[in-house]
Amino acid sequence: MLQTGADIDNSEALTERQQAVLDAALRLLVEEGDNLTMTAVARRASCSKETLYKWFGDRDGLLTATVQWQASKVRVAPVDRKGLDFASLTASLERFASDWLRVISSDTSVALNRVAVGHAGSGKDDLGAIVLQNGRFALARRLKPVLEAGREAGLLDFDDAETAFRTFFGLVARDVQMRLLLGDRLQLTEATIGGDAARATHQFLALYGSRTGRANNRPQGPGAG
Repeated sequence: MLQTGADIDNSEALTERQQAVLDAALRLLVEEGDNLTMTAVARRASCSKETLYKWFGDRDGLLTATVQWQASKVRVAPVDRKGLDFASLTASLERFASDWLRVISSDTSVALNRVAVGHAGSGKDDLGAIVLQNGRFALARRLKPVLEAGREAGLLDFDDAETAFRTFFGLVARDVQMRLLLGDRLQLTEATIGGDAARATHQFLALYGSRTGRANNRPQGPGAG
C-alpha cells in the first residue's frame, strides 16, 4: 500500500528519556522564557550538561530538538493514494487541524513563540528561523503530499500546493495564535477544537474541492442529494 502523510521528523527516534528532557525544556520556556540555559534544563531534567551536549549539541541544537518535538504532536493521518476518497481526505485534514489547534493553544507553544518573536532580528540566536523551519515549514512538508494526493485522486483542484496549504492553515488558525501571543486567555475546549477543525476543513473543501470528486463521493440510493 502506497501511503503519504507520514511525519517527516526525528521524534520517533527519540528515547523516552530524551523526550522527558525536551518536555522539561518546554516547561522551563513557559516559566523562564528567554532565560533558558543548558544548566537549567539539566537541573530540571536531572541529567548532566554533558549528556545534553552529547544528545543535542549546543543551546541552538536543544532548541531545535524542542521545537521539532512540539511540532511532532501535529500528526497527519497517512492516506492510501490508490483508495483515497472524500471521506478519508476529510478525516486526515480534520485530524491535522485538531492537532495543530491543540498545539498552538498550549502554554508551551505560546511561550516558545513569544521567545522566538522576541529574538527575531535581535542577533541573539536563530530561534525565529528554528521555529519557522521546524514548525510551520515542517508542517507544510507533512501536509502537502496529502493535498497533492487529493488532487491526483480528482478530489481537490488547485494549481499550487503552497497556496492551498496557506489557505488551509489560515482557515484553521484564524486569529487564534495572534490573540494567544498577545495575552488573550482563549479557552479552547476539545469540543471547540473539534468544531473549529471541522469548520475549517469544510470551508477549505468548499474552496478547493473538485466538483467531479465531490459528485463521485455523494451517497447513492434513495434520499441521496
